[in-house]
Amino acid sequence: MSLQAKQVRVLVLRDMEQLGRTLFRLDQGFELQFRLGPTLQGKHVRVQTNYPAPGEHFDRHTFRALDWHNPTGREDDCDKFCSLDLQIAGSYQYNFGHGREEKSGGGYVVVDPVLRAGADDHHVHLDCITIQTYLSKCLGHLDDWPDRLRVAKESGYNMIHFTPLQTLGKSRSCYSLADQLSLNPEFSPPGKNYTWTDVGELVQKLKKEWNMICITDVVYNHTAANSPWIKEHPECGHNLVNSPHLRPAWVLDQAIWHMTCNMADAKYAANGLPAQVQNEGHLNAIRDVLWGQIFPKIKLWEFFQVRIESAVEEFRDLLADGEKPDQKKTGGKQGLKIIQDPKFIRFGNEVDMDSALETFVPHSHSTQAILEACNRLWGRLEEINKEQYQQMIHHQEKAADCIVGNVVYERLADHGPKLGPVTRKDPIVPRYFTFPFEEKSLEDDLKMMDQPDKACHFLAHNGWVMGDDPLRNFAEPGSNVYIRRELICWGDSVKLRYGDKPDDCPYLWAHMRKYTEITAKHFAGVRLDNCHSTPLHVAEYMLDVARVAMPSLYVVAELFTGSEDLDNVFVNKLGITSLIREAMSAGDSHEEGRLVYRYGGEPVGAFVQPSLRPLVPSIAHAMFLDVTHDNECPIQLRSAYDSLPSSAIVSMACCCSGSTRGYDEMVPHQISVVKEERFYPKWNPDAKASSPGEVNLKTGIIAGKLALNKMHQDLASKGFNQVYVDQVDEDVVAVTRHCPSTHQSVVAVCRTAFHNPKHHQYRKEVPPMFIPGKINEVVLEARVIDKQAGTYKKCEKYINGMPEYTVEIKEHIQLKDSGVVKHAGVTSKGSSEFVQEIVFERLTPGSVIAFRVSLDPRAQELVGVIRHHLIQFSPKYKLGSLPDQHTPTILETPLAQIMSKLTLADMNMLLFRCDSEEQEEGGGCYNIPSWTSFKYGGLQGLMSVMADIRPKNDLGHPVCDNLRQGDWMINYVSNRLVSRGGALGEVGKWLKGMFHYLKHIPRYLIPCYFDAILVGAYTTALDITFNKMSSFVQNGSTFVKLLALGSVQMCGVGSFPALPPLSLALPDVPYRLNKDTGKKEQCCVSLAAGLPHFSSGIFRCWGRDTFIALRGLMLVTGRHLEARNIILAFAGTLRHGLIPNLLGEGIGARYNCRDAVWWWLQCIQDYCTLVPEGTAILHCPVVRMYPHDDSEPHAPGTPFSFTQPLCDVIHEAMTRHMQGIDFRERNAGPNIDMHMKDEGFNVVAKVNRYTGFVYGGNRFNCGTWMDKMGESDRARNKGTPATPRDGSAVEMVGLSKSALRWLVELHKKGLFPHSSMKIHRDGKELKVSYEDWNHKIQVNFEKNFYVSHDEKDPDEKHPDLVHKRGIYKDSHEASSPWCDYQLRPNFCIAMVVAPELFTVERAWKALEVAEKKLLGPLGTKTLDPDDMVYCGVYDNALDNDNYNVARGFNYHQGPEWLWPIGYFLRAKLYFAKKLGKETYDQTVYLVKSILSQHYVHLERSSWKGLPELTNENGQNCPFSCESQAWSISTVLEVLHDM
Repeated sequence: MSLQAKQVRVLVLRDMEQLGRTLFRLDQGFELQFRLGPTLQGKHVRVQTNYPAPGEHFDRHTFRALDWHNPTGREDDCDKFCSLDLQIAGSYQYNFGHGREEKSGGGYVVVDPVLRAGADDHHVHLDCITIQTYLSKCLGHLDDWPDRLRVAKESGYNMIHFTPLQTLGKSRSCYSLADQLSLNPEFSPPGKNYTWTDVGELVQKLKKEWNMICITDVVYNHTAANSPWIKEHPECGHNLVNSPHLRPAWVLDQAIWHMTCNMADAKYAANGLPAQVQNEGHLNAIRDVLWGQIFPKIKLWEFFQVRIESAVEEFRDLLADGEKPDQKKTGGKQGLKIIQDPKFIRFGNEVDMDSALETFVPHSHSTQAILEACNRLWGRLEEINKEQYQQMIHHQEKAADCIVGNVVYERLADHGPKLGPVTRKDPIVPRYFTFPFEEKSLEDDLKMMDQPDKACHFLAHNGWVMGDDPLRNFAEPGSNVYIRRELICWGDSVKLRYGDKPDDCPYLWAHMRKYTEITAKHFAGVRLDNCHSTPLHVAEYMLDVARVAMPSLYVVAELFTGSEDLDNVFVNKLGITSLIREAMSAGDSHEEGRLVYRYGGEPVGAFVQPSLRPLVPSIAHAMFLDVTHDNECPIQLRSAYDSLPSSAIVSMACCCSGSTRGYDEMVPHQISVVKEERFYPKWNPDAKASSPGEVNLKTGIIAGKLALNKMHQDLASKGFNQVYVDQVDEDVVAVTRHCPSTHQSVVAVCRTAFHNPKHHQYRKEVPPMFIPGKINEVVLEARVIDKQAGTYKKCEKYINGMPEYTVEIKEHIQLKDSGVVKHAGVTSKGSSEFVQEIVFERLTPGSVIAFRVSLDPRAQELVGVIRHHLIQFSPKYKLGSLPDQHTPTILETPLAQIMSKLTLADMNMLLFRCDSEEQEEGGGCYNIPSWTSFKYGGLQGLMSVMADIRPKNDLGHPVCDNLRQGDWMINYVSNRLVSRGGALGEVGKWLKGMFHYLKHIPRYLIPCYFDAILVGAYTTALDITFNKMSSFVQNGSTFVKLLALGSVQMCGVGSFPALPPLSLALPDVPYRLNKDTGKKEQCCVSLAAGLPHFSSGIFRCWGRDTFIALRGLMLVTGRHLEARNIILAFAGTLRHGLIPNLLGEGIGARYNCRDAVWWWLQCIQDYCTLVPEGTAILHCPVVRMYPHDDSEPHAPGTPFSFTQPLCDVIHEAMTRHMQGIDFRERNAGPNIDMHMKDEGFNVVAKVNRYTGFVYGGNRFNCGTWMDKMGESDRARNKGTPATPRDGSAVEMVGLSKSALRWLVELHKKGLFPHSSMKIHRDGKELKVSYEDWNHKIQVNFEKNFYVSHDEKDPDEKHPDLVHKRGIYKDSHEASSPWCDYQLRPNFCIAMVVAPELFTVERAWKALEVAEKKLLGPLGTKTLDPDDMVYCGVYDNALDNDNYNVARGFNYHQGPEWLWPIGYFLRAKLYFAKKLGKETYDQTVYLVKSILSQHYVHLERSSWKGLPELTNENGQNCPFSCESQAWSISTVLEVLHDM
């Protein structure tokens, strides 16, 4: 059994989401799944990637489409995915589109390389890397390299970074290469000629024998100014021929060079400007010379101006010839346009004559008129030339500032090089261009600018621009960097000009490609020098070439973009593995510690994450260096004593770490990449301190670095990936690395010395530390000491360090033998956590001590036992597990086996039950003081919260605090179930057994393991739950399963029976012993209407809500027996031919709704249709609680109760309607409804003898689901229904038609004994057949309900009230006729249950109107927004003077209810299928798109439900139930229909 499940990351695609600046990092072997976000579900989405297909080679520009997989093959798109099995390192692009959109979104994924070393080719994890940089020119002959490189090996490094090994340029800078293809000849001793093959063999030897990986730099952005090939191919640089826009900048550069010559020759002495710049006066003199002599002489503005005379003359000639402007070019718009001269010749800019002719139009053809037009043009050109002059003045101001700033740094600043007098060797500022010709006068120089054979050799130097956009090439047209002198110039290097593609500069691309191939052939990785200034497309191309030679190429870069977003652009496009991060950027120890926390690792005690989880953005992997070869010397900036503790802090980071050769030897100056020519010392274990050419473990901090590097590699390889940084005081930083499987820790306490202790007063006392657990050993303790061995003297031949310092170090000692710790006492922090108090004695500035810590032995054992029991949920817990020597009996049985005995009703208790349900049992949901209560008492309450906490590792959350502070939550979870007894009690005992162990481990680990136990229990419960449901659910999508959970959420058994008792003769009725009376009682599942408001007591069960929700939540999910019991229980309450609205256990029922009975009948029909042998229910016995309308309630078995088959109860309900129902509610008055007026208690429900439509109600009551009664005295709406919907409500007509059709069919099949009803009318007994009633509705429906487009429709009784055509009325013959014509979503219900009533084309058009006007994000508007009383925001607490909204009067007058959307979508699907495949496919897209919003809501909802309603446009309504049974049900029914 593998200890590690396949790691899968899910990237959800969202329309128009461009993630090019978001970094997604993945390891090789991971699977990446693309899934559709809500905006894309239902669309035909194409996902393309340039990740190669198996067996193919990578080509950045070749994309392939990925195949979609749908595990369920039906319903919806929530589980649909396409995937990549990532086996190849690199950067890969993906994009997606749909319809005509080729690319409506996209991004990148970066796959990290796998590095290997050693004879066994073992994997070196990226976080294991410890790297040391070498300036290659300081290594000497290749024969000497092993002795010099051995220093890295003996110091514990496992990676070497070589600066470029190529032939260097004239400046001797390591990064100015004269020939990218040749090995530096200095590496070959006399008589030998080493090649790249020899270097490659050495690199392989280091890899196999020393376990060391080698990388080197690649420099693509520039070449040495003296490169022979650049002289032969000047087109490879930016010169005055191929980049004429640089001509003005070159003129300025030459002028400044001549200023240098004049200063060197003392020609400005009279101006107060000597060669030696020493003070502010000299700086002002520089400015005076620039503004007084240089700028006026070279007149740079002329390169951007127009020669006015010739332009006006040309314009005059055109006017004289009667020329007109080209309207295609000008578009008829005035405005003079100037065309910049592409050759940048003085006064070379031209006037766009079409724009001139359009703008300066003479009022006639006369000479005078033409002259006036020319004068106007002349005036405008003078203005433009002046604007260009002013613009150049601004540029020159900036140039002057930059020149003076450069002089200050190079000659005056303390931190600068202090170059001394201005000479031709050390000019006033570095030259921006090469000038390979003899020195002449400026005038002679400027003539060469117009001689292409010479001008092509004036090549722009490279450099960097502070604060510039790194994605812009500062040498290209449009940039003013060179003319404004903003470039910090590298005068030894020429900036290369690649163009956009290889064809633009073939020689350069081919040359650099070969360079790349040589490098990648021999080295495992590359450092991209000057990456932020290297053109991205060039680096992309070259790295693609490199990865052909070295597929698992390690790519390192240092970026100075100043923006993480911009960093990500480079990382994504180039596939950079690690970004260099500098500890030297930290100004104090606190910032240094923060960098450790920032650059890697999870927090200590982090949660266990699932193997399949969302792909989340990353930060770039860090190569964290204590010093880089570009940094100033830390000993100069900080102190020699800080070398060790800052290295230790860096080494404790959970990322790659490293240094630069010289740091460990304590070289007290920066080793210059340009000027350093000495050699590195060699390794000699027996070397004497007086030998500057040799080093060993006694040199500098090498011994300390060896111990730190070994520790760093050990921590990474053994999975110590959790990090905690503690700022003990201003100088002391403690870093903890923790292993989440073994719970071993290493704690390094580092006392920094940013200031020299010899001159800075540090605190004498260091605060004690409290380390949880048992300290097994001191891994190392070390400090920098002054060994009094003389003072530093710079060696002329070797790069030597300070001999006066070394490291005093002990490794792997017992705490009692420590020289740093004074006292270590053991204290107890509660019964489960032991803490060692460490009092320091000699933790001096420059000291480090690292402890290896394990849990207390008992706690360690208990954690192992917990992990052992968690293996049943995932093999990942096997690591660090221990068998339980004394396993409680309950834990010997797998939890799945225990849970298999639970019913779905038990699952309601295990997983759900809101606070009011829990209170009914005498409890409540768990509450965290000062925070809030969980939504449920069951596991879902916790899991909903943990779903937010776990991915973020939010260990500071109040839930985690509560768990760490005490066992209250733990006890609540188990005791709640144990108290139930039975199968639930067994689950509770299992949890209690696990929690017994949990309580005795350190408190900081409890959140992690508590969550792990709950996740295991929760997922097990879900698996068993779904396995007990229908095959539709078992094989369904995640969305289906989430909705099906609504069945468990809503269907439960409370303390008191919610349903009336069933017949004692009915089989398979569940019973229990009443805990108070000890008597046997029925305990049938009842269905809550909604949570939390309608979940308990008499308000739990409602007839209408139950039977709207029952099909989806019980029949579709396979809960047939429980559905049967609910149907029969309600059947027993039939009274007056009606089913109760509010059930009240049957005893307190209210019969004030006209529609519940029809929903009940629809459910019986659905039961007979969906359940195997479902028609058997028609003969099930029903105990009539009310034998007569005026009876008191009777329980089964009592003398007055009687039983009849369900089919007869159905027949009675139909007969009573045909006869006519007319009664007054019992106990009418404020006791049962404090708001209703007296007339409202009169209930009428009848059948129209002519149309067959059921009708009833009056304007004082509301008998359908739109049942809001006015409550506001202030607004005078109290006692008035907002939506009485009296007359014939459209959905009731549809439901009655559905019932009739079904009963007729049943009778024909011999399954229903009644064909007609006997009624009394006008004193006579009549027989009315079901078939006749069915027929009447059929022939009269569209005649009376359809609002025709024909304005003269003879069937239309109120044409004056029609305001929308092509729809179906909401009612027929309402007491307020205009109500009939209101557009509401209720006709969709009739379409689903009785589609035969509708003409297909009419139905489709009506649905289109509803879609346009009523459809919201989650629900449907309950009223047409064009209606005068529409209001989409429901506020039941608002009491004002507005009749239409006060006290929530608009409950059904606009707010968007969810459950009707199910019927709308089902109707769309039904009629779309009738209209053909194309329409149906479009409708399926619509349905998927709409339902994707419900899926997102379900996933994110802490209630794991769908709300009752939303305010307009899907806004949250605080007065809505958070989870409503019928909302969940009808959405599930849509998926079932699909």
